[in-house]
Amino acid sequence: MGIIVGICGGSGAGKTTLVNELIRHLGRDRTSPVAFDSYYRDLSHITMAERMEVNYDHPDSLDHELFIEHLQELRRGYAVEIPKYDFATHTRTGEVTVVDPNEVVILDGILLLYFRHLRDLIDLAVFIDIDEKVRLERRAQRDVRERGRDVDDVHRQFWATVAPMHDRFVQPSVEHADRVVTVDEPLETVARELAAGIAARQSHAG
Repeated sequence: MGIIVGICGGSGAGKTTLVNELIRHLGRDRTSPVAFDSYYRDLSHITMAERMEVNYDHPDSLDHELFIEHLQELRRGYAVEIPKYDFATHTRTGEVTVVDPNEVVILDGILLLYFRHLRDLIDLAVFIDIDEKVRLERRAQRDVRERGRDVDDVHRQFWATVAPMHDRFVQPSVEHADRVVTVDEPLETVARELAAGIAARQSHAG
């Protein structure tokens, strides 16, 4: 049975960067990354105008039931088919990404530590605690570059839903973290430390 590591923190905190650094230290052949962002609920049954009104930073926007089911399957040693999500249309494309079980399954998502049943599946929970201004700047750059969004729309959404939902649901979940990463810690250094801890845990388990 592999280890499940959860990388949590607000939008733009650096979760993806830490995941990539961790994969680099552990080895791509030993790791399987799974992003909670792939599990937004499919909204193809409602109009685009209605989709634009949905609060995508609320826990209800995520299909956590399917996510938990897939993690349980990975833990049992079975591959899973992760849905591909189109952030421009807020729908699932119908395509999937096959992820195999591995020595280390690395999760990332803003609400990983909010759901109790999900927390129960995570062996090592990490929370990146970064200032709001820095997170907004990073989120804007990412959404414009990778998700085809307008920067003004990104800022509008941030103050309308991202920031309030962060304060309500994301930040409080820091209490469930095994390791809290602060802004002055280089993520490469954190990844090296985590990789060493994971290796020690696996050695002890073996």
